Amino acid sequence: MSEKEKKSVIINNVELEAVAVAPAGYPGSGLPEIAFVGRSNVGKSSLINTMINRKALARTSQTPGKTRTINFYNVESDMYFVDLPGYGYAKAPKSESQKWGQMIEKYLLNRPTLCAIILLIDIRHEPSKHDVQMYEWLKHYGYDIIIAATKQDKLAKNKVKPSVSVIAKGLGLKADDVLIPFSSETKEGRDALWEVVKAKANRLRGIEGE
Repeated sequence: MSEKEKKSVIINNVELEAVAVAPAGYPGSGLPEIAFVGRSNVGKSSLINTMINRKALARTSQTPGKTRTINFYNVESDMYFVDLPGYGYAKAPKSESQKWGQMIEKYLLNRPTLCAIILLIDIRHEPSKHDVQMYEWLKHYGYDIIIAATKQDKLAKNKVKPSVSVIAKGLGLKADDVLIPFSSETKEGRDALWEVVKAKANRLRGIEGE
């Protein structure tokens, strides 16, 4: 086993603990929560499955807009991964898009156990107007933001760095933001993302340097 494999995070116990559309359905355990947000079909469910070493716990689909609830995945009874509905799905009725937006906003503004937000951006494209709006909204409310640039495996290696620069410029990333190229196919970026996630969760618990 290589040194990289030894350091890789091993996940044994994960379950979908709650599916909610309002605060009454959120878990009440007080565990740290890591929220995942991004436009429809950006690879959110695939990223979550890769992070927790599962093939299909988080439901994936070729149809954008499939996630219409807030899904709480209990990871090792240590933290929750929170899968939020995707935004920017053009074919969704306006009324439904507004409902999803209100659901997301209510969660993000009123959840004291939320310790970090993973904003997913497709590495192959410039950030969309919805991506920029979400980033600016999150920064306005003072959230720690981690950018996961998904679908890295779709690019040639020499295209990754320029594409990362395009995303950073398009969003107007600040010095304290984190951007990690990620591939659900090759697991590139998984360990780096886990390091950041664990640090954010530990900070909420008042644990430093772990």
